[in-house]
Amino acid sequence: MRVLEAGDWSLLLPDEWFAEKEDGVIFIGDRDGVGCLEISELRRSDDSPASSADAAMEELLEPGVAWSRAHCGSFSGFKGAFTEDDAALREWYLSCGDLLLYITYSCDPSNAGMDDAAVDEMLETLRFAVADS
Repeated sequence: MRVLEAGDWSLLLPDEWFAEKEDGVIFIGDRDGVGCLEISELRRSDDSPASSADAAMEELLEPGVAWSRAHCGSFSGFKGAFTEDDAALREWYLSCGDLLLYITYSCDPSNAGMDDAAVDEMLETLRFAVADS
């Protein structure tokens, strides 16, 4: 396992996975090419209380998806899974402090579920640097 540090957050990256950053998005893939995890970050620029983070995330949730609560390391929010445009998708909207992470895992529908355990284990190691210091 290696530590992937991305500004104010980090996660543990298994040896068989790689990460690249392009245009502010971190792409994480497994060497067998089954699927890709994409992580983008947003920051709240206002002085709203942390309790409004859920309300802000709820506005982003796509209708028609069965969303559920999610806790991944230092972050919490919502997760959902669905198929769209010939891709099996899993999405997370997670926040900690003023940071919101939008995470998507996508793969071919025939490979759906294949990387779920590995992706869940990786996301469980998400840490917000300020919260853990």
